[in-house]
Amino acid sequence: MEERINKTVKYLQAEYIMIWILPIVLVILYETGIMTEGDYAGDARMDYILQTIGILLTVGLIPFSLSLVKCVKLLSLPDALSSYRRWSEIRLGLLVVPILTNLSFYYLTLNTTGLFCAAMSLIASLFCVPTRKRIWNELDLLKEEKEEE
Repeated sequence: MEERINKTVKYLQAEYIMIWILPIVLVILYETGIMTEGDYAGDARMDYILQTIGILLTVGLIPFSLSLVKCVKLLSLPDALSSYRRWSEIRLGLLVVPILTNLSFYYLTLNTTGLFCAAMSLIASLFCVPTRKRIWNELDLLKEEKEEE
Protein backbone atom coordinates (compact mmCIF):
# COMPACT_ATOMS: atom_id res chain seq x y z
CA MET A 1 0.00 0.00 0.00
CA GLU A 2 2.94 2.34 0.70
CA GLU A 3 4.07 1.92 -2.89
CA ARG A 4 0.63 2.87 -4.18
CA ILE A 5 0.53 5.97 -1.97
CA ASN A 6 3.99 7.00 -3.18
CA LYS A 7 2.95 6.49 -6.80
CA THR A 8 -0.18 8.59 -6.26
CA VAL A 9 1.88 11.36 -4.67
CA LYS A 10 4.34 11.39 -7.58
CA TYR A 11 1.56 11.60 -10.20
CA LEU A 12 -0.20 14.39 -8.34
CA GLN A 13 3.04 16.32 -7.85
CA ALA A 14 3.80 16.10 -11.57
CA GLU A 15 0.32 17.37 -12.37
CA TYR A 16 0.69 20.14 -9.81
CA ILE A 17 3.94 21.30 -11.41
CA MET A 18 2.06 21.60 -14.70
CA ILE A 19 -0.27 24.16 -13.07
CA TRP A 20 2.76 26.41 -12.73
CA ILE A 21 4.40 25.54 -16.06
CA LEU A 22 1.33 26.20 -18.24
CA PRO A 23 0.94 29.86 -17.20
CA ILE A 24 4.65 30.41 -17.69
CA VAL A 25 4.39 28.97 -21.21
CA LEU A 26 1.36 31.16 -21.92
CA VAL A 27 3.19 34.28 -20.73
CA ILE A 28 6.19 33.38 -22.88
CA LEU A 29 3.94 32.91 -25.93
CA TYR A 30 2.35 36.33 -25.44
CA GLU A 31 5.56 38.15 -24.53
CA THR A 32 7.49 36.80 -27.53
CA GLY A 33 4.74 37.80 -29.93
CA ILE A 34 3.77 34.28 -30.96
CA MET A 35 0.28 35.06 -29.68
CA THR A 36 -1.01 38.57 -30.28
CA GLU A 37 -1.78 40.74 -27.29
CA GLY A 38 -4.08 43.72 -26.94
CA ASP A 39 -6.67 42.59 -29.48
CA TYR A 40 -9.48 44.03 -27.35
CA ALA A 41 -7.55 46.89 -25.72
CA GLY A 42 -9.72 49.99 -25.92
CA ASP A 43 -12.94 48.05 -26.59
CA ALA A 44 -14.90 48.85 -23.42
CA ARG A 45 -17.70 46.37 -24.06
CA MET A 46 -15.42 43.40 -24.67
CA ASP A 47 -13.20 44.43 -21.77
CA TYR A 48 -16.23 44.42 -19.45
CA ILE A 49 -17.47 41.05 -20.72
CA LEU A 50 -14.09 39.31 -20.47
CA GLN A 51 -13.28 40.74 -17.05
CA THR A 52 -16.72 39.77 -15.73
CA ILE A 53 -16.27 36.21 -16.99
CA GLY A 54 -12.79 36.06 -15.47
CA ILE A 55 -13.94 37.33 -12.08
CA LEU A 56 -16.91 34.95 -11.98
CA LEU A 57 -14.69 32.00 -12.88
CA THR A 58 -12.24 32.92 -10.15
CA VAL A 59 -14.84 33.58 -7.47
CA GLY A 60 -16.78 30.44 -8.37
CA LEU A 61 -14.07 27.88 -8.93
CA ILE A 62 -11.57 28.66 -6.17
CA PRO A 63 -13.87 27.89 -3.20
CA PHE A 64 -15.37 24.92 -5.03
CA SER A 65 -11.98 23.43 -5.84
CA LEU A 66 -10.73 23.73 -2.26
CA SER A 67 -13.57 21.62 -0.84
CA LEU A 68 -13.74 18.61 -3.14
CA VAL A 69 -12.18 15.65 -1.34
CA LYS A 70 -14.39 15.47 1.74
CA CYS A 71 -16.34 12.28 0.83
CA VAL A 72 -13.25 10.21 -0.06
CA LYS A 73 -12.66 9.24 3.59
CA LEU A 74 -15.70 6.98 3.59
CA LEU A 75 -14.27 4.53 1.02
CA SER A 76 -11.96 1.57 1.54
CA LEU A 77 -8.27 2.43 1.20
CA PRO A 78 -7.66 1.19 -2.39
CA ASP A 79 -10.85 2.86 -3.58
CA ALA A 80 -10.09 5.96 -1.52
CA LEU A 81 -6.66 6.36 -3.14
CA SER A 82 -8.00 6.17 -6.68
CA SER A 83 -10.90 8.44 -5.78
CA TYR A 84 -8.56 10.87 -4.03
CA ARG A 85 -6.35 11.03 -7.12
CA ARG A 86 -9.34 11.62 -9.39
CA TRP A 87 -10.75 14.38 -7.15
CA SER A 88 -7.34 15.97 -6.77
CA GLU A 89 -6.99 16.08 -10.56
CA ILE A 90 -10.43 17.67 -10.80
CA ARG A 91 -9.39 20.17 -8.11
CA LEU A 92 -6.26 21.09 -10.05
CA GLY A 93 -8.24 21.32 -13.27
CA LEU A 94 -10.71 23.69 -11.65
CA LEU A 95 -7.83 25.89 -10.60
CA VAL A 96 -6.04 25.89 -13.93
CA VAL A 97 -9.15 27.12 -15.77
CA PRO A 98 -9.25 30.56 -14.13
CA ILE A 99 -5.46 30.82 -14.23
CA LEU A 100 -5.16 30.36 -17.99
CA THR A 101 -8.41 32.15 -18.81
CA ASN A 102 -7.55 35.23 -16.79
CA LEU A 103 -4.01 35.38 -18.13
CA SER A 104 -5.42 35.26 -21.66
CA PHE A 105 -7.98 37.94 -20.79
CA TYR A 106 -5.20 40.10 -19.38
CA TYR A 107 -3.20 39.89 -22.58
CA LEU A 108 -6.27 40.40 -24.77
CA THR A 109 -7.52 43.49 -22.93
CA LEU A 110 -4.34 44.69 -21.18
CA ASN A 111 -6.49 45.20 -18.07
CA THR A 112 -4.80 44.07 -14.86
CA THR A 113 -7.99 42.57 -13.41
CA GLY A 114 -7.24 39.35 -15.27
CA LEU A 115 -3.72 39.35 -13.90
CA PHE A 116 -4.97 39.72 -10.33
CA CYS A 117 -7.52 36.93 -10.75
CA ALA A 118 -4.86 34.62 -12.21
CA ALA A 119 -2.59 35.46 -9.27
CA MET A 120 -5.38 34.66 -6.80
CA SER A 121 -5.89 31.28 -8.46
CA LEU A 122 -2.17 30.54 -8.34
CA ILE A 123 -2.09 31.46 -4.66
CA ALA A 124 -5.10 29.19 -4.06
CA SER A 125 -3.18 26.36 -5.71
CA LEU A 126 -0.62 26.62 -2.91
CA PHE A 127 -3.31 25.19 -0.61
CA CYS A 128 -3.50 22.09 -2.83
CA VAL A 129 0.15 21.05 -2.91
CA PRO A 130 0.09 17.24 -3.03
CA THR A 131 2.29 15.68 -0.38
CA ARG A 132 2.40 12.35 1.34
CA LYS A 133 1.44 13.95 4.65
CA ARG A 134 -1.55 15.66 3.05
CA ILE A 135 -2.85 12.34 1.68
CA TRP A 136 -2.45 10.71 5.09
CA ASN A 137 -4.34 13.57 6.74
CA GLU A 138 -7.13 13.86 4.19
CA LEU A 139 -7.76 10.12 4.12
CA ASP A 140 -7.50 9.82 7.93
CA LEU A 141 -4.83 7.12 7.59
CA LEU A 142 -3.11 8.23 10.78
CA LYS A 143 -6.30 7.65 12.74
CA GLU A 144 -6.74 4.18 11.20
CA GLU A 145 -3.11 3.29 11.92
CA LYS A 146 -3.51 4.23 15.62
CA GLU A 147 -6.72 2.18 15.86
CA GLU A 148 -4.94 -0.91 14.49
CA GLU A 149 -2.21 -0.65 17.15
